[in-house]
Amino acid sequence: MQNPKKYQLIFIALILLLIVCFFINISLGSISIPNKDIVKTILGTSDNVSWHHIIINYRLPKAFTAMIVGSGLGVSGLMMQTLFRNPLAGPFVLGITSGASLGVAIVTMGASLFGGVLLGVLASKWTLVIAATLGSFLVLLTVLIVSTKVRDAMAILIIGLMFGSISAAVVNVLSYFSSAEELQQYFFWGFGSLGNLSWQELLILFALYALGILLSLAAIKSLNSLLLGENYAKSLGLNIKKSRLLIITSTSLLAGTITAFAGPIAFIGLAIPHITRQVFSTSNHKILLPAVFLFGAIIMLICDSIAQLPTSDYTLPINAITSLIGAPVVIWLLVRKRKMMF
Repeated sequence: MQNPKKYQLIFIALILLLIVCFFINISLGSISIPNKDIVKTILGTSDNVSWHHIIINYRLPKAFTAMIVGSGLGVSGLMMQTLFRNPLAGPFVLGITSGASLGVAIVTMGASLFGGVLLGVLASKWTLVIAATLGSFLVLLTVLIVSTKVRDAMAILIIGLMFGSISAAVVNVLSYFSSAEELQQYFFWGFGSLGNLSWQELLILFALYALGILLSLAAIKSLNSLLLGENYAKSLGLNIKKSRLLIITSTSLLAGTITAFAGPIAFIGLAIPHITRQVFSTSNHKILLPAVFLFGAIIMLICDSIAQLPTSDYTLPINAITSLIGAPVVIWLLVRKRKMMF
């Protein structure tokens, strides 16, 4: 490890920055709450029932969701870029988001085609989550089967993109036959949202997210071996198929679960790994993976804080904020492509 003291200082700074961003995030909102009362509420010593409800049941779950979404998408994006050796690969290149979008589209816009059969199902709060999860799972299952049949990682990438095209085509057909109300519901889901989860839902999201993170930690050795190509990794005794299966499963679990609960969040998984590489100047995943974890959580908290429009009653779509931040980063990376570490 190069410059271990430097890395330690950066990690300490990132952890402190994460704590600051977390506190700023829960202090913002349409209702102004003094900082000392926020601390009292978290410690359980506040007597204000309204503020207690706002912080405990809304702001804290939203902040934790932002951290899960940012870190999970960042880690999955890092693994995809390493697996495919493509600096522009993101967590959704396997068609996971497309599968989730298709599942939601069938539920929200399928009622027009199925004669209202789905209208009763739409009343369920869990409907969109279940539909997105099933859509992601079906795409994941297909990609996993394909990954055991093909030798070239780029073939898996192309197949994932084709799944995305097929899903988009089906969504377009459903949109054509849908009513304005159904289109609006699907459109709003596509904005992404961090503030709609209860503690029970957040617990389920965290359990699946934690499993994905544990799998990514188990894949660190494989990721480092794949940096110089699959042939080099084979010469080190790495089982390519098992490693590929582990990485794809971890990425799909993280990206699919996050999309199911929070909607499609753009650019975070694509931009965060590159920002981290620029700061740490290393390709060692033992350093990159925890660094991406922290950077993703911090950037997502910042995006959510911006989306809340301080002193305003309105909240901007989180997807719009992440795109406004992520797109310039991607453009910058393209301009400096020759200088990118990979």
